[in-house]
Amino acid sequence: MNNTLILGSGMTGLAAGYVSNLPVLEARPHPGGICSSYYIRPHSSDRLASPPVDQEAYRFEIGGGHWIFGGDSTILHLIDRLSPIQKYQRKSSVYFHQHHSYIPYPLQNHLSYLPQDLKTKALQEIAHPKSDFQTMEQWLKQYFGKTLCDYFFYPFHNLYTAGLYKTIAPQDAYKSPINLNHVIQGAFQSVSPVGYNTTFIYPQQGLDHLSQQLAQHCQIHYDRRVIKIDINEHIVYCQNGDHYSYQNLISTLPLNTTLDLAGLQTQTPPDPYTSVLVLNLGAVRGTNCPDDHWLYNPDAQSGFHRVGFYSNVDRSFLPVSARSLGNKVSIYIEKAYPGGEQPSETEIQSYAQAVTQELQSWGFIETVEVLDPTWIEVAYTWSWPGSAWKNEALTLLENHHIYPVGRYARWHFQGIADSIKDGLYAGGSFRDLR
Repeated sequence: MNNTLILGSGMTGLAAGYVSNLPVLEARPHPGGICSSYYIRPHSSDRLASPPVDQEAYRFEIGGGHWIFGGDSTILHLIDRLSPIQKYQRKSSVYFHQHHSYIPYPLQNHLSYLPQDLKTKALQEIAHPKSDFQTMEQWLKQYFGKTLCDYFFYPFHNLYTAGLYKTIAPQDAYKSPINLNHVIQGAFQSVSPVGYNTTFIYPQQGLDHLSQQLAQHCQIHYDRRVIKIDINEHIVYCQNGDHYSYQNLISTLPLNTTLDLAGLQTQTPPDPYTSVLVLNLGAVRGTNCPDDHWLYNPDAQSGFHRVGFYSNVDRSFLPVSARSLGNKVSIYIEKAYPGGEQPSETEIQSYAQAVTQELQSWGFIETVEVLDPTWIEVAYTWSWPGSAWKNEALTLLENHHIYPVGRYARWHFQGIADSIKDGLYAGGSFRDLR
């Protein structure tokens, strides 16, 4: 008898359960993990798992906007079959409030927007021969030069990594591609969009619809938060008192979490991560609210590094009465913290008030109708230079028949489409052969 369990019903766990019909243990009462959509009526704080009948509610996501980029064409086909998709062309900028200027993303390919002296210095420095580097800070300076680093890359990455950029290894270079020909062209004229998310898709009925469609084909046990994995007796214990025996585990939980639950320790010091506080906000649209899908913010006084506009991607994120008027806006705002340093409720309230006032002063919003904070414990994963921790941790777990699968379980950045693909592969590998 196949006695394999899947831990977590985020996109990876749902895909694994979809293809295998193996039992899935989920801590929350709904599927989707940090990609879960939820709904809040104006002037309410009650989260609804599904839209109200009259559609008069803002739609948000637990971890901010999760747009689906890249991915194998067969995976995108599956997503579209389960929940028909809409395709979008990215519209994103770096926003400097100090100068009230918007520079299209990626900044290095749009130097024509900079003052002449900055543009000249930046071109000279980017063309300079490269040398060795170990940290993200060193990598940024080597490839983008001191001028652009001081202007944008250092202050932004200081916020984005909660200060870790000075000591962590560089990674995910494709997020900010560097090509000298594109840089030179962009200093004098427009260039074609580049990057990993120049186009993206999103389910027409929302990401929650995709989660629910996958979940219909899964055997999910909700409200089963795992609190211990007994690797000797092969038993998983849940917070509600339930326990499950297993032969193998497919874990989609963050790699550090799975190690802790199993009581395992590596000899190598663990790699760091950042947590993120996401403020979901529904408001009257301000007169200066941009049409961008999201902005990168290096100089926000309240400390956030990105503000995204759900309703600029699709107006279905708005209450139905506002969709044709365009007088409301649905927003997510992200602020990073060193891993696990969760602010208190008082600090969150103070921060939320500061963000509201700042966005109002920018003219992005007017009256706030919904303000709802969500906390993502492991939001972005990083590595120390030369670290072997991830490989050691993966090997240690696999030696105990625990198989980490997906973005957080394998401690690397990837999108929803690739997470679904990982889940399908893992579920297919452990499904009953009959």
